[in-house]
Amino acid sequence: MIWSGREVAKWILEAQPESIQPNGVDLTVSEIYVFKEQGSILRDKRYIPKYDQLHGNKWTLNPGAYLVRYGEFVKIPLDAIGIVLPRSSLLRMGATIYTAVWDSGYEGRGVGLLHVFNPNGISLEKGARIAQIIFISARSSGEYKGEWKGEGI
Repeated sequence: MIWSGREVAKWILEAQPESIQPNGVDLTVSEIYVFKEQGSILRDKRYIPKYDQLHGNKWTLNPGAYLVRYGEFVKIPLDAIGIVLPRSSLLRMGATIYTAVWDSGYEGRGVGLLHVFNPNGISLEKGARIAQIIFISARSSGEYKGEWKGEGI
């Protein structure tokens, strides 16, 4: 079962009324980073690359991949998982957000992978709504305890 936007908003610190949608809550862009180096995932370890933060409150982004940190602090309840999807206005500009599952028990200001396809680029302003998080009821086998718990605080 997908939760209502009002139910999801209870798990997002200071969710703004205009961000509460019928079936989820909009997430805003807070920070944007560019990749500085190659990453790797091996069988027994991984290397997350370093990033450079783009400064300012408005960004003009050329085609390519960017790491985006959302502005909202989210807690995923133990009886749900979170899924983040792009807002349709982002898609209509020629860009999208890729994300992974937000496990039961995760909390923090998460990140997404922004991919700009538009050959002319796009512009974003800090605080702009770019994605929407939905919660799906789930039976969890435990609580997320990975290294990203509490990120972005």
